[in-house]
Amino acid sequence: MEFYHKTPRATLDIDRLQQTLELTNLPELCSLIDSIEVDNAREGSLYCLWGAFDVDRMDVRCGTRFSLLNCPHAATWTVTYDAQKQELIVHFTIDKSELEPDFAESIQAFVDDWAEGLERALQ
Repeated sequence: MEFYHKTPRATLDIDRLQQTLELTNLPELCSLIDSIEVDNAREGSLYCLWGAFDVDRMDVRCGTRFSLLNCPHAATWTVTYDAQKQELIVHFTIDKSELEPDFAESIQAFVDDWAEGLERALQ
């Protein structure tokens, strides 16, 4: 299942976006991430609204992808900038096609909170 939040944005420096998306910044960018312990620039452990997870961070074309490695739903979210459409996009996926309404709402809240945190950080 996929969740999105698209925010209009005229321009965005991809290097600045990727620097903002460092693991140590995650609790500041999303209030639903309570804490993170960073092992290195790419891996760490975080505690969020769904519990404790190992997290992996990877820069991708025009953004960064995060994966919850031990999540039973294979949760992954990507933050990218589409220069052609001039949109900052938070895209979240899990390996289920149907969800309990409360769980789906919590995912959408996570995505929306990410978008709000990024807007604050990138002003």
